[in-house]
Amino acid sequence: MNVEGFVAELTSWFRTHAHPDKAVAMSAYMKNRYAFLGIQTPERNALLKTFLQAHGRPGNEQQLEQIVKLLWAQPEREFQNVAMTLLDARGKRTEESRIKLLESLIIDKSWWDTVDFLAGNLSGSYLTHYPEQIEGYPDRWIRSDNLWLRRSAILFQLHYKDRTDKERLFQYIRICCHEKEFFIAKAIGWALRQFAKVNPDDVLAFAANEFLQPLSRREALKLLTART
Repeated sequence: MNVEGFVAELTSWFRTHAHPDKAVAMSAYMKNRYAFLGIQTPERNALLKTFLQAHGRPGNEQQLEQIVKLLWAQPEREFQNVAMTLLDARGKRTEESRIKLLESLIIDKSWWDTVDFLAGNLSGSYLTHYPEQIEGYPDRWIRSDNLWLRRSAILFQLHYKDRTDKERLFQYIRICCHEKEFFIAKAIGWALRQFAKVNPDDVLAFAANEFLQPLSRREALKLLTART
């Protein structure tokens, strides 16, 4: 089956399982930014698994990228989530060129539900395999006019734990710390809170000596209140 046929079959399969009543509530939760089929995550994953068992997975990175782009163009939000699941499933087999695709997805149909997975999971995993790309991408994203790219730069190390490059994380935060934009302030606090799980002393010292928006500070120190 060619790429177009694969996507046509997949979208038809999902639309036959739509729940219009649930779709209204799901769209409202996302501030009515996007349409939904009303398929929640467990069912969405089960439907995708069944579909892939019947039709197979994309054969190579080029086919996968084409499928992802076609799914991303669909109006219903479930298809952007399916696209990310397909990318995630390829895991360690990702190719060096994928970062260009991830960047394009971050800035298209942007909202926290896609951006946070694209940043913390997909970009984060990719950049562990291709750390030489950090200079050309997150180091550029953090100075972008696009807030979702800035958020992605702050969050790409979210799951790195003791592998976190703390100097880069702190540098990124210093660049954005005066912003009052909610999604940036929240990302700063979230990134610091995650890093505090493995390095509480450095986070406490950073919070004590650097400017942080109240939201960022509150989120960063949630796990450390007993020590402050």
